[in-house]
Amino acid sequence: MNIIQIIMDAGRTAVDIALYTLVPVMVVMLILMKYLESLGVLARIINWTAPLLKPFGLTGLSLFALIQLNFVSFAAPVATLAMMERKGVSDRHLAATLAMLFAMGQANVLYPLTPMGLHWLAAILISVAGGLVAGAVTWHLLARKLPMKEVISPDDAEVHSPQKKGLISIINSGGSEAISLALGAIPMLILSMTVVGILKAAGMITLLEQALSPLLSTLHISTVLVMPTLVKCLAGGTAYLGVATDLLQSGKINAQMLNASTGWLVQTLDLPGLGIMLGAGFRVARVARFAIVGALVGIVVRGVLHMLLF
Repeated sequence: MNIIQIIMDAGRTAVDIALYTLVPVMVVMLILMKYLESLGVLARIINWTAPLLKPFGLTGLSLFALIQLNFVSFAAPVATLAMMERKGVSDRHLAATLAMLFAMGQANVLYPLTPMGLHWLAAILISVAGGLVAGAVTWHLLARKLPMKEVISPDDAEVHSPQKKGLISIINSGGSEAISLALGAIPMLILSMTVVGILKAAGMITLLEQALSPLLSTLHISTVLVMPTLVKCLAGGTAYLGVATDLLQSGKINAQMLNASTGWLVQTLDLPGLGIMLGAGFRVARVARFAIVGALVGIVVRGVLHMLLF
């Protein structure tokens, strides 16, 4: 096993993904989101839809977090979660919002996979549906004993008021933030892909595929999905993107398999996602045990819908 070669290959793949896949997509999407925010469009959307989200245990800020996750990045809603905690949103609302975020797909994986055959509109709609299911299950069942009282009475639907900024300023700030997010993913990408490369070179992936082959055959699932599933759970969505890109380019999986597996492979309930989301605040971490179970329900719903459609 050539460890140095594995590290070098992982580094090249990580930099290629960050510079030529993540940066272009993230720059355009962040600039668009910031421009809509400066016009007050996002604030109006939140005001209109906040009453519709109440049955799911979600608030206006929850909707903003939903938009950030599905249209910007998996890391984008962390600031919104922190704001919800600071403004005193109840533990029960926090649990429902966190469950929603864990169950949904992240934009930094969905968008780069779209040119490779992912049905973006279906993926987004199913992602939102899974998130709403996760939020509702958490609100009505799992977290029903958590306090509903606000620590501070927040006007969360009016938090994101329009800010007057020039177009050049929006482009510069959105572009620099997008590049920072993309480049910040490189260390995790390199490390996770190195681990995967070592496991693959040691034959561990093959052994796992053989062990799971009978079960997967019964479920009509290809064993080639074992490696990306393992990578997703241990290293997160960005690392999965790298592995999925490699599998698609080598022809080991096709667009149909990509779409059918997106329901359970593109979500934020993984080790890096847990670490990032729970870092938003103490109360967010405290309600995580309720949110994780609710998120699993939402992920199952997404997985079934993707398999039925594709």
